[in-house]
Amino acid sequence: MKQKIEVAMGRRLADLVIKNSQIVNVFTQTLTQGDVAIFNGEIVGIGSYEGVEELDGTGKYLAPGLIDAHMHIESSLVLPSEFGKVSLAHGVTALITDPHEIANVYGVDGLKFMLEDSQKSKADIYTMLPSCVPATQFEQGGAVLHAADLKPFYDNKQVLGLAEMMNYPAVLAGADEEVEKMHDALSANKKVDGHGAGLTAQELNAYIGAGIKTDHECTTIEEAAARLERGMSVLIREGSAAKNALALFPIVQEKNMRHFMFCTDDKHLDEVYEEGSIDHIVRMAIQAGIPPVMAITMGSYNAATCYGLETIGAIAPGYQADFVLLNDLASFDIAQVYKNGELVAEAGVYLPTEETPSYAFPPSVNIQPLTKNDLALTIPSGYQGRMIGVLPNSIVTEPIVEAVETDAQHLFVPSLEKEQLKIAVIERHFASGKIGLGIVKGLGLKRGAIATTIAHDSHHLIVCGTSDEEMLFAVSALEEIGGGMVVVCEGKVLASCHLEIAGLLSAKPWQAAMKDILGINEAVKQLKEVDDFHMMLTVSFLALPVIPTYKMTINGLFDVRSFNYVEVAVPPKSE
Repeated sequence: MKQKIEVAMGRRLADLVIKNSQIVNVFTQTLTQGDVAIFNGEIVGIGSYEGVEELDGTGKYLAPGLIDAHMHIESSLVLPSEFGKVSLAHGVTALITDPHEIANVYGVDGLKFMLEDSQKSKADIYTMLPSCVPATQFEQGGAVLHAADLKPFYDNKQVLGLAEMMNYPAVLAGADEEVEKMHDALSANKKVDGHGAGLTAQELNAYIGAGIKTDHECTTIEEAAARLERGMSVLIREGSAAKNALALFPIVQEKNMRHFMFCTDDKHLDEVYEEGSIDHIVRMAIQAGIPPVMAITMGSYNAATCYGLETIGAIAPGYQADFVLLNDLASFDIAQVYKNGELVAEAGVYLPTEETPSYAFPPSVNIQPLTKNDLALTIPSGYQGRMIGVLPNSIVTEPIVEAVETDAQHLFVPSLEKEQLKIAVIERHFASGKIGLGIVKGLGLKRGAIATTIAHDSHHLIVCGTSDEEMLFAVSALEEIGGGMVVVCEGKVLASCHLEIAGLLSAKPWQAAMKDILGINEAVKQLKEVDDFHMMLTVSFLALPVIPTYKMTINGLFDVRSFNYVEVAVPPKSE
């Protein structure tokens, strides 16, 4: 402390001084010019300083490092230590993660693994503990996490609270397990995140009153307004499958901007690399007319204050020296990224050279042998079919009931003309033989099939295709590689991505993993006529029964409105 005071008073040289830059002030929403003095990885002064190392910031803008307020690293498909490298190259110096994907496969061991590997990253990777493993009482994944399993983790400084409480019916019913989980978090002075998709105003009252103060599931101005009025913080999301930013930006004003922050939730590595994560949302906000300093504040300081991170998110004495130097403010053009006073990225390239950790995990695909009979979906004569209607760039689905084609045995036959395809979710953790069968409309596949072991949140094996034969071949190909993603057509594997860790994460360096992901994307394009949304991630969310409206699980078609299972076959109306 004495040394910091000496530097701040100008009696001792700083380690590093950024000279003459325009400083983004998140407290006053202004730009100020001056030197920023850094000592021992911390900002100690703003004004006029000299340092052992000096960098001329003339003509550049100095802004705080960005913070992703809610995300699942597993959706990037790479290790936390690898994802941190890509994030830092985009100016994201801190991430608030929810590792519920791997927890649904490996439970406490998966949670410990993510915490351990996160410490190997130069980025600050914080954790919100998975609240719903499984997502609802109707699901069976690879593990279950009870309140007693989570409670010891609150002593870990990386842990900031309890992650998105998806099982809102249990919360609203005052279920013992959910109440205990929230009580433990709040008693430890930790945050509880929300996941209030589709809640009514009255339900919101109870949900918020239970101590849940954030939500990233707003898709409309009306939903965001209802939460703001009740004191919630709204996380504006822009990921790979769910893109809500443009719809929500109009509600952001100077008087309420402190209650907004940015998150990606689920975003594939290739898209983070190519367009960015929080930096991408900041650019979108500026282009939508939000003042640059306000947009940067929502992408940094607001998340820090919401989650009690008192030393990040701003350029001021006592804050970590986590910052970006910008060539231009309006375009948020990043020249350099510093973490704890160390230059870690320049011109979009991560500079330090750390090796990728080596891990060993057991095989993650454990299914019974399948035959064509296992995929037989009966639709009696005169019946219509309930089906999942895909909405591009959304994880919400449209409930559809319409006529379907069947064969002589009354078995559903996919129709390319009507865009009706078969979907199957196959239990893959314990080889129970459970298979949920249904119909999906609007996916856009014109040939072949796709299969993946990423099926939120229980992460069974999900497969969609234009015929039973293609689907069976896709499942076989996925089983052969031991989990991940495959794209097949006419008896050939067009592309595969091996995710050897829990069927969710690649053990490869991020560059090699991204090559596999890009191969999947290119193969998918061969099966579609229009490339208007992220196919693989959209399919992964068709199994999540806490997002409206119809979703497919190993136990059948689930209606989130009634929070129960429904039959795919709909009988004709009685006269």
